[in-house]
Amino acid sequence: MQIDLPVIWAAIIGLGVFIYVMLDGFDLGIGLLFPFFEGKGEREVMLNTVAPVWDGNETFLVLGGAGLYGAFPVVYSTLLPANYMPLILMVVGLIFRGAAFELRAKATRTQHAWDLAFIGGSALAAMCQGVTLGSLLQGIKIVDDKFAGDPFDWFSPFSVFCGFGVLLTYATLGCGWLIMKTDGDLQRKMREVMRPLVAVLLLAIAIVSLWTVLGLPSVRHRWFLSGNLGWFLPVPILVVASVWGIFHALRARHETTPFVLSLAICFLGYTGLIISIWPYIIPPSLTIWEASSTRSSQLFALVGTVIVLPVILVYNAMQYRVFRGKVREGDPGYH
Repeated sequence: MQIDLPVIWAAIIGLGVFIYVMLDGFDLGIGLLFPFFEGKGEREVMLNTVAPVWDGNETFLVLGGAGLYGAFPVVYSTLLPANYMPLILMVVGLIFRGAAFELRAKATRTQHAWDLAFIGGSALAAMCQGVTLGSLLQGIKIVDDKFAGDPFDWFSPFSVFCGFGVLLTYATLGCGWLIMKTDGDLQRKMREVMRPLVAVLLLAIAIVSLWTVLGLPSVRHRWFLSGNLGWFLPVPILVVASVWGIFHALRARHETTPFVLSLAICFLGYTGLIISIWPYIIPPSLTIWEASSTRSSQLFALVGTVIVLPVILVYNAMQYRVFRGKVREGDPGYH
């Protein structure tokens, strides 16, 4: 039996993108929460919770991009031209955020400026990721395997709202992470921030879902007319259950549960996205088979990935194990 390499590569890239969203999401979320905590000690603690791991989190963004280039070159040559502006701005945001991580700890007179760079870079990167996702969902015009749309097709009310949805998601992840990694007054403040944040996030998820179903006939057919609603229905039900679980965990002062359930919401949202567009990789034009490279190219790249991916997963797991535990004010930093 012949292995379906496009499906395997779609799973690898999907896994890489999800792990990136899961890991880099909470440290981008810390940047989004920064403006609400102006105390120098609180900001130091917030940064120190992710200082040892933030750069390793971005490995999976590289994995997803490189895998896309090798396994689905048509996607690379259409998705990028359709979203040059948001993707370039995303990279700019990540650069500013990375520079702020390394330089603010050593700065004296300019530390406030680096704080602004950290906040702005985090917000810009998160917003642009959401806009790109919205652009992908609303569809990209492709003719003869080439982008045939306008350079600003990515800009629409739907894509901008998706950008705000990603901002809310990352801020929620950041709250959950800081509740787990801090204690005392900062942890209490994070609980207070997370309650309204989760409520607004649920509303944003509902609006995006309804907007997608009403605005995209292919998604509406996939969910309601294909006969698979019974299989798909657990996804929105579990989202609501996860939000209820977060509220309960916050009232009960659980420390790990809010973060775990925030990750569950991300996973369920990602699952809903895959359900909505499968088997298209660029809706509504290209399936994963139509966009794939030659079998020999995919097989060659798969051999390298099978060797490298476990190493990446192991060293990322090890860094979280080494730096586990609470972070408190006065602890030595990792800059």
